[in-house]
Amino acid sequence: MLLSSLLQRMIKQGTLTLVHADGRQESFGDGGEPSATIRLQKKGLERYLAFNPALRVPEAYMDGTVTLEEGSNLRTLLDIIARNWASLESQPFYQWGNRLLRQGRRLKQFNPIGKAQQNVAHHYDLSGVLYDHFLDSDRQYSCAYFTHPDNSLEQAQYDKKQHLAAKLYLTQPGLKTLDIGSGWGGLGLFLANELDCDVTGVTLSVEQHKMSQERAEKQGVQNHCRFKLEDYRNETGPYDRIVSVGMFEHVGKQNYDEFFSKVRDLLADDGVCVLHSIGRMDEPSPINPFIRKYIFPGADVPTLSEAMASIERSGLFTTDVEVLRLHYAETLRHWYERFQETRAQVAELYDERFCRMWEMYLAGCEMGFRHQGLVVFQIQLTKRLETLPLTRDYIFEWERERGRGQAKAAE
Repeated sequence: MLLSSLLQRMIKQGTLTLVHADGRQESFGDGGEPSATIRLQKKGLERYLAFNPALRVPEAYMDGTVTLEEGSNLRTLLDIIARNWASLESQPFYQWGNRLLRQGRRLKQFNPIGKAQQNVAHHYDLSGVLYDHFLDSDRQYSCAYFTHPDNSLEQAQYDKKQHLAAKLYLTQPGLKTLDIGSGWGGLGLFLANELDCDVTGVTLSVEQHKMSQERAEKQGVQNHCRFKLEDYRNETGPYDRIVSVGMFEHVGKQNYDEFFSKVRDLLADDGVCVLHSIGRMDEPSPINPFIRKYIFPGADVPTLSEAMASIERSGLFTTDVEVLRLHYAETLRHWYERFQETRAQVAELYDERFCRMWEMYLAGCEMGFRHQGLVVFQIQLTKRLETLPLTRDYIFEWERERGRGQAKAAE
């Protein structure tokens, strides 16, 4: 059968056992760990899954036509698949399908202002209760920064905000700061409350905008931390500092030049911008079709070379690049575990199919960061070469000083 032949050529590390609808079993791989067993609940499913497995296997899991046998779990199954994905990508028929995806990519990335807001609403305007079930208390929905692997999610998300602030080089109070893709307002409120920035956040999510405004009013900082339901392309500057976290993935490759040109226009001559984005370490490729269809429509993931080409054309200077390895894998692990702890409540809020979709999303993305070349880029940009100190020691010194300050406050 086509699916069996595919798995025979694909699974080299670990062990995957397949139970067909008629009860027949086959095992693939080296016989070692990790191991998982799945069952096909419908006859004739083998051929269907073999074509475009990146989309159809998750869909079958969502629909309950592919199930996990007792003793197996989704994270382990996806760990096996991710470890062996390169073997699948080398297969001629998979390469043919991938070429088709590439041809349709530009149309799917068409991202005018109205379409961009629709794409954002698909994911970010879900019930806020859902996000309460797995995010930290500040609702940081992006990669955390683990200065120690044993740190809590709350600590790692706080340290992420500190790390970004250090790179923004906040030399004086009152710096006019733009947060592009401001989410539920956590980063903007941190910059306003703890670092005395004058913050404007822009988001396309109705629910995020509502919450961020409420948070600013509740904390009494609405006079110097305001949030707009607005596309960044409609904003006017100049801004002393610009930060964007987890938004660039939604811009679309064909719109990179537009994004960086707008950042250049919004940034003051002596300003600093820090961009935090998921990135690929391998060659440019389409985003996973399951993620594009069900989770983040219109999204894509840049390689550093793609982003840099547009930065160079914009006239901005790249003054620092940091690659965060495995930080997002750990973040997603925390999110997945928290989601599982409250899964029953999410099923009541939505349904079982939604829960399986969300499990596939969180666990699948985690394994993408562990085994498939996904990382996070933090790119610092200026308009002048002399804007920042000659070495990046100021980043570490600022974080060290802030750490001492936090320790003294705790005493």
